[in-house]
Amino acid sequence: MPVNDPVGDMLTRIRNASRARHDKVVMPTSKLKVQIARVLKEQGYIADYTEHDVQPQGEITLQLKYGPDKSPVITGIRRISKPGLRRYLPVRDIRPVLGGLGISILSTSQGILSDADARKMNIGGELICTVY
Repeated sequence: MPVNDPVGDMLTRIRNASRARHDKVVMPTSKLKVQIARVLKEQGYIADYTEHDVQPQGEITLQLKYGPDKSPVITGIRRISKPGLRRYLPVRDIRPVLGGLGISILSTSQGILSDADARKMNIGGELICTVY
């Protein structure tokens, strides 16, 4: 079944699998999804991700991460910039999520970055989602 918002579908799959305490979640892959998974891994929200070359479109598997008491590391994940309403932010308007306890993921001219990296590089971009 075709999906109108592949990134929104990815975030929903992660949210649902995390709440159901699944170890991993599998979804169709794209370059954007791989870069979002890379940022999530760098920031410690997922354990790992692997790409599988399956026809006709590849798959990506995300290994979810849980705390010592089996509580999910990702308690909330929200899509901000949607296909019907894109959200672009200059660097001065990028705010910390939950006082620095969460991250924002942005699509910039330098690639997909976390909010801290975008502020460090002094570039703004499209606010894809927030994770906390």
